Amino acid sequence: MTLSNAQACDVLVIGGGPAGLTAAYLLTKNSSKSVVVLEADPQHVGGISRTEQHQGYLFDIGGHRFFSKSQEVEALWREILPDDFLDRPRTSRILYRGLFYSYPLRAFEALKNLGIFESARCVLSYAWRRMYPVNPPRSFHDWVANQFGERLFSIFFKTYTEKVWGMSCDDISADWAAQRIKGLNLVTAVVSALRKSLGWQRPGKAGDKVVKTLIESFRYPRRGPGMMWDAAAQKTRAQGGAIHMGMKVVALSWDANTALWSVSATTPTGEHQTFVARQVISSAAMRDIVTACTPRPECADLAAKLKYRDFITVAVMLNTAPSFNDNWIYIHDPNVKVGRVQNFSSWSPEMVPAADKACLGLEYFCFEHDALWDSADADLIELAVSELATLHLAQREQVIGAKVIRQMKAYPVYDADYKSIVETIRLEFQQRFPTLHFVGRNGMHKYNNQDHAMMTAMLTVENILAGHARFNIWDVNEDAEYHEETSDDRKQALNSLHSIPTTRT
Repeated sequence: MTLSNAQACDVLVIGGGPAGLTAAYLLTKNSSKSVVVLEADPQHVGGISRTEQHQGYLFDIGGHRFFSKSQEVEALWREILPDDFLDRPRTSRILYRGLFYSYPLRAFEALKNLGIFESARCVLSYAWRRMYPVNPPRSFHDWVANQFGERLFSIFFKTYTEKVWGMSCDDISADWAAQRIKGLNLVTAVVSALRKSLGWQRPGKAGDKVVKTLIESFRYPRRGPGMMWDAAAQKTRAQGGAIHMGMKVVALSWDANTALWSVSATTPTGEHQTFVARQVISSAAMRDIVTACTPRPECADLAAKLKYRDFITVAVMLNTAPSFNDNWIYIHDPNVKVGRVQNFSSWSPEMVPAADKACLGLEYFCFEHDALWDSADADLIELAVSELATLHLAQREQVIGAKVIRQMKAYPVYDADYKSIVETIRLEFQQRFPTLHFVGRNGMHKYNNQDHAMMTAMLTVENILAGHARFNIWDVNEDAEYHEETSDDRKQALNSLHSIPTTRT
């Protein structure tokens, strides 16, 4: 049913990232519902999965591998962007005490770098924790030490993780480790490393599970992930959907008498616009949406306590080919502030204008308006150039340009309280506001990958089209196995979302 008001729609989507655009694309393709997307960024769709540009160089904000165990997501990627994917090898290393360690680990390389005595200490530490685990593990520290031993935790997890989150590993919930690296422990890693080092790769079998952390190849759009979401936006518009850029949602009001949402948004120039909708799908930060709602939710004060981690990418252009081929290098060194260094040309050769040029992205994790965030661009560029030289990844005289990109709310923080807060919000909104649907990473305050974010949107669309909550989207990525064990009914429902012709008239 289409509403008569010119600013009204059946479904309003807040956020033009992977989750929001997946929902908008599928709704406009497979129904006659009117759909409007509000995106706060005045220029780019894609959210953190956008592609930035500067003087012919392209930048990926965080690095986005296109790999999923979900056949439905893979099929949707191919449908939206059929001709522009490259097959790319995963090449990542850890820099620790001046030495490089392949990631995933290679057994003999790790043994050589650590030395036989340190390696023995790691194995003994692992054996001790297997005999005397912390049960149940409450923190990231507990969980990783249980899986790898205290010694390997201190070498390969502690420094980098605390850079990312800006807090002690003892204050980070074990949920984050369980979600991101479940299925991997020291034995799994060593067995995989030995197979790789000795060439013992056996053929895959149907039904084999692949630990995500050990995946060695992926697909990637030739000009960055923004290609995918630019194409999704273009196709959504062609199917009748409207996408408004530079629209930041500031208030949502629910009218129980009419069962309609009134959503207010502002433009960069301060102009206000109001939209009315029967259903709202939100991938914006859960904290912001809940606290902007009227009538005021009972959980609003709790929602205000949800935290987010921000980060800065300093893209440094060089007048020479890169000195390494890795997609990125993890910096396990407390003496520098950078947490990870991307090599954009390793993701795709088309990310740089010529083969004899390079662009490295130094990632700095911070909180909005802390000292690092508020630093001048010139100071951040100087820091990045200096740290590249300190790490022997590039020299100052090779630098020919740089660009600073700040990304707010890159990661929802998994502290000790987040889980109970999110559950309280979920239950209240399901009961009081069932036509407001949370999707995606920030929308659900859940550290989802791009494909998980898309899956939450796909299931939400199916629920809306079915007229009831057919699927529980909160189960997506609950066990970090991508939920590839989908039921036949779910597969049929999801396949229908990207296989039937458009029904819009």
